[in-house]
Amino acid sequence: MASEKPRILQNNRDMLWSLIPLALCCILLAGIASQCSFSPGGPTAGPVPSFDLDAALKYDSQDLDFPVRHPETPEGWTPNSGSRSVVTGEYGGDSSTVGFITPPGRYIQLTQSEAGESALVSFVAGGPRTASGAEEIAGRHWVVYGGDGVEPIWVSDFGDVRLLLTGSADEESFVTLATAVSDAEILND
Repeated sequence: MASEKPRILQNNRDMLWSLIPLALCCILLAGIASQCSFSPGGPTAGPVPSFDLDAALKYDSQDLDFPVRHPETPEGWTPNSGSRSVVTGEYGGDSSTVGFITPPGRYIQLTQSEAGESALVSFVAGGPRTASGAEEIAGRHWVVYGGDGVEPIWVSDFGDVRLLLTGSADEESFVTLATAVSDAEILND
């Protein structure tokens, strides 16, 4: 008769001693691959990606069939992203989006589109939203779409184009960008 217990009857201590070398190997491999870091103070903000706002909006103005505006943003606002999309659905159309990081480190984006208001809001929000208010800024009417736990969306109809603002920035930044786009130069006039 064998004096050792069958493997199924071994205790948790034996399993723990088997897992410790495996866990150490995983940590060592992750460290070698530089896929983890130790940061006792929490995460730190990295550098803001650079983005050529002038070139992007100029390119969009040459290629899109609606007026593209170039807002003059305040000192300290950093353009960090841009994209072009097609808003799907009824009353859809092309859109141009640029994003900014404000001095407190918050994000706000401007989307310009020929799409209808409800299609544009649904596209950006990922689903339908209900209007929750309105703002009058620089002589323009902005419809505010808000709610609990969602980023606000401000939309204004400029005739041939709808402008949409959204992001995690504060209300003051929304007002600043809404004013800037109201006064902005139209690039493809």
